[in-house]
Amino acid sequence: MAPSLLFAPRSRLVMIGDSVTDCNRSRPVGEGLFDGIGRGYPMLVDAWLAVAYPELAIRVSNVGTSSHTVRDLQARWQTDVLDLTPDWVSVMIGVNDVWRQFDSPRQPELAVSPEDYAATLDELVELTLPQVRGMILMSPCYVESNATDAMRARMDTYGALVRSIAQRHNVVFVDTQAAFAPLLAHLHSAAISWDRVHPNHIGHAVLARAFLNGVGFDWSRLAASAPSNFTS
Repeated sequence: MAPSLLFAPRSRLVMIGDSVTDCNRSRPVGEGLFDGIGRGYPMLVDAWLAVAYPELAIRVSNVGTSSHTVRDLQARWQTDVLDLTPDWVSVMIGVNDVWRQFDSPRQPELAVSPEDYAATLDELVELTLPQVRGMILMSPCYVESNATDAMRARMDTYGALVRSIAQRHNVVFVDTQAAFAPLLAHLHSAAISWDRVHPNHIGHAVLARAFLNGVGFDWSRLAASAPSNFTS
């Protein structure tokens, strides 16, 4: 049986996060013409939904902001999420919460502890769920195959917190770290992300595919929409 897409016709999906989501999107809201939605995984999600499900007319809006942590998301949640009256909200946050622990260790106030991170994200989910049809929580990830690497291990801790919050609230969880494993078995992380944080086009395709799998995307619809033959 083919999977069932979670989004109803004319649903609005708002995707929020940090630079991994931002990807040079337009302001104040990333959508529309001329790369308005940015050049990352939200663009690919938007494109594949439009190609495979044109009759649904799903609207995808990107409100990712570079360098942000979960605290920053909380500060702009009303204007950048709730005021847009979305049907669905996806959240991918945490890489800066962790990264500042490693690249700015003498400025601990820039980082977000696991306890603070979990409490803040949980509060945002609890606030939002009564106002939307559903949420998708994407784990933060570090494009590194060595699970004992210090930053990878800490990122896995934050990913586990996201999984726990998703389970507690019965919302969709997307394990982005696991999504990279098949590629990392064959490619060095540098071929996917120069700093192991910001993915290239290959990495963003991984993220988009993981997201779409999480919301019940039927990949056979892409094949069905392709022409069966070509003529010169």
